[in-house]
Amino acid sequence: MLSHLSCGVCVCVCLDSALTAPLNVTIRELEVNTAIVTWEILEGDPVIGFAITQQKKDVRMLRYIQEVNTTTRSCALWDLEEDTEYIVHVQSISMGGSSPPSDPVSFRTPRESEKLASTVSGVILLFCRQYDIIKDNEPNNNKDKAKTSSECSTPEHPQGGLLRSNL
Repeated sequence: MLSHLSCGVCVCVCLDSALTAPLNVTIRELEVNTAIVTWEILEGDPVIGFAITQQKKDVRMLRYIQEVNTTTRSCALWDLEEDTEYIVHVQSISMGGSSPPSDPVSFRTPRESEKLASTVSGVILLFCRQYDIIKDNEPNNNKDKAKTSSECSTPEHPQGGLLRSNL
């Protein structure tokens, strides 16, 4: 950005260093109604905050979130609609202005039923793992009967136990 300062006799031309758009913008922790957008900036950019635009695909209405005096590299998106496609841009803000917007990031929120199905599958998987652990530890399970008693014994304790040195 080019600015002119005139002090009557001389004219000073100041060049603001251009901010780069945030990099590696990604969506994390995507839920039915929420998501977290994260990004990175180039080291040395004089960033004092960020602006995030969130828009439903094919809809003119958008949400604009601006935060200044922060070093945070993430923002929570809330009140999203299930099974809806969104587009997000992030801009860096400095004392001299804003960076260009980041490359657009598109994402679709899951349906409530998809989220429920994945949760149920996870619970079933966890139950099956727990069941296998319980089953493996049952006293009448024959898995461990093939072990010989020598696997658990030592020369000093032929019936099993730890070897201790005599001082």
